[in-house]
Amino acid sequence: MSRQTWVETFRASKSQGASLSNSTTPTSLLPTADKITLPNNLLEPGKVIRVTATGRISNIVTTPGTLTLDIRLGAVVAFNGGAMQLSTTAHTTVPFWWQALLTVRAEGSSTSANLIGQAVMLSQAVSISGADPTTGHSLLLTPNTTPAAGTGFDSTASQTVDLFGTFSIANAGNLVGLEQFVLESLN
Repeated sequence: MSRQTWVETFRASKSQGASLSNSTTPTSLLPTADKITLPNNLLEPGKVIRVTATGRISNIVTTPGTLTLDIRLGAVVAFNGGAMQLSTTAHTTVPFWWQALLTVRAEGSSTSANLIGQAVMLSQAVSISGADPTTGHSLLLTPNTTPAAGTGFDSTASQTVDLFGTFSIANAGNLVGLEQFVLESLN
């Protein structure tokens, strides 16, 4: 039996995010004003959240390393997009599109609640083989592992949603920055 539902936009960014480069430290990509705190008990089993992030990405040549994007609820990495291999061809501020679909699997206090998710990354700066794609942008499913629930969090408490980026190699030529961020509820 069908249910009538609608898409609700929790947050759409109003400004460009700062660039992250020359670092291997997990760093928030969202401007402070664009972070949203979800109310307690909102994340219940079956709730589906869609995160869309678009922006600019650069990478160094030869040994560029990887980029990991993750969704955090407070300090907890609730969804880890996994390490995405960067292209071995240098790129300077080319576009990227990353979208994650997250479903609440469990709710509760302490670390009882969790999400399961999968995402897609589209950009010329990422690669499935290490080399530059020859016919357009690479499309990666992330993480490139068996889907599994993320780290547990407390769904009975309010949670601030954030998007973090982490490079495996610190170099000024490895850069990522947000242009758009949208957080939606699909039900």
